[in-house]
Amino acid sequence: MTARWVPWAAMAAILAGVALIQFAIGRLWMCACGYVSLWHGDVWSSGNSQHLTDWYTLSHLAHGFIFYAALRWVAPGWSVAWRAVVALLLEGAWEVVENTSLIIDRYREVTASLDYHGDSIVNSFGDGVAMLVGFFLAARLPVVASVLIVIGMEALAAWVIRDNLLLNVMMLVWPIEAVREWQMQGVPSR
Repeated sequence: MTARWVPWAAMAAILAGVALIQFAIGRLWMCACGYVSLWHGDVWSSGNSQHLTDWYTLSHLAHGFIFYAALRWVAPGWSVAWRAVVALLLEGAWEVVENTSLIIDRYREVTASLDYHGDSIVNSFGDGVAMLVGFFLAARLPVVASVLIVIGMEALAAWVIRDNLLLNVMMLVWPIEAVREWQMQGVPSR
């Protein structure tokens, strides 16, 4: 029997490991602007994905709900805490891959994120914590509530920023020009 603190220590180690890997590949610890905000709501600014939370935090919350559902099905005998460790490993792997030049360039080529330069380490940390929040909410809530929350977050993000998890994945994997044009219509005139 594993001590109850071990999965929590593993989660802390994963968050620290992701931060160190990102530092090693050249990511900035925080926004080049010199400060960290709890919330940054302007997705069309250079501060996007540079502060602790932003509109894309909703996508990472959704990751948590999705990972919980998948891991409950794949590893039903594991404790919720150990499934959270696996979910955080998946999230951390995505945070590292997402911040490679291959994916950053892909975002710039096929999405409305023309000015995307990757996440700061602080933002990636916030994304990992958001995924854990979504994961543990999914563990406590009825399935219907979880589904409605994810649909609500997706609808809110699509309405406010013309992007969400589903659109983001679709545009990375199979870009549709009409979707990109619709997203670009949301760019404020500066």
